[in-house]
Amino acid sequence: VRLQVQNVEKPLYRGTFHCFQSIIKQESAFGLYKGIGSPMMGLTFINALVFGVQGNTLRALGEDTPLNQFVAGSAAGAIQCIICCPMELAKTRMQLQGTGEYKLKTKNYKNSLDCLIKIYRKEGLRGINRGMVSTFIRETPSFGFYFLTYDCMTRYLGCEAEDSYVIPKLLLSGGVSGIVSWLSTYPMDVIKSRLQADGVGGVTQYDGILDCVRKSYHEEGWRVFTRGLTSTLLRAFPVNAATFAAVNVFLMYMRPENNLHECEPSPVIHQPSSL
Repeated sequence: VRLQVQNVEKPLYRGTFHCFQSIIKQESAFGLYKGIGSPMMGLTFINALVFGVQGNTLRALGEDTPLNQFVAGSAAGAIQCIICCPMELAKTRMQLQGTGEYKLKTKNYKNSLDCLIKIYRKEGLRGINRGMVSTFIRETPSFGFYFLTYDCMTRYLGCEAEDSYVIPKLLLSGGVSGIVSWLSTYPMDVIKSRLQADGVGGVTQYDGILDCVRKSYHEEGWRVFTRGLTSTLLRAFPVNAATFAAVNVFLMYMRPENNLHECEPSPVIHQPSSL
């Protein structure tokens, strides 16, 4: 977030690792966890919603094909935006608060919940849903590629519940899926972060998505849309590897013994893929 929204004329960070070092040096190790309250509150509901919607959509479509995997994932991504957008708004605002300060001189928000409450009081529902359209544009295709890649990977690796290497295969499949999903829509994530950070400090720069794209490109060129990509990908692999592995291991233990055939996030579908 800090790399995505920093001022190009007076950049604070030269890259991912310099940003990491600077935060620890200037704000202590706790600076790396600013805004953690928002994901802690929201990610449980987001993941439950995503895997639930994806599984039920795939069941409703009836046939387990690559296209249906993409459609089911896209549906899940679109619906979870109602939680994801306010959650990421609070996270972004908290992460930008007190940049470069060891002890905050002015603290606008006590925590993520306080952040959302204050934004709501000042701007109403529209305020806490700032960046909703850009979040929707990012999440819908991103989750489609997410589940499609995972399905392809598990079938390619022969991910069977009886396999002694099933956990490493699940971790690899989930990690690769996370990277592909982020690469597919990353430029829109940059725009979303800039829109949600807009107005911090009382200065508003952008009138909307297109205006943000135009001004960002005009000031910094096409490289602006890859800002922070390295740190995002470094995060994406372990996070999504753990997510898919945890979901599937849980399902493996919860299913009846005769249903333990393939490690898929949708246990109700056991039709062969067209792949």
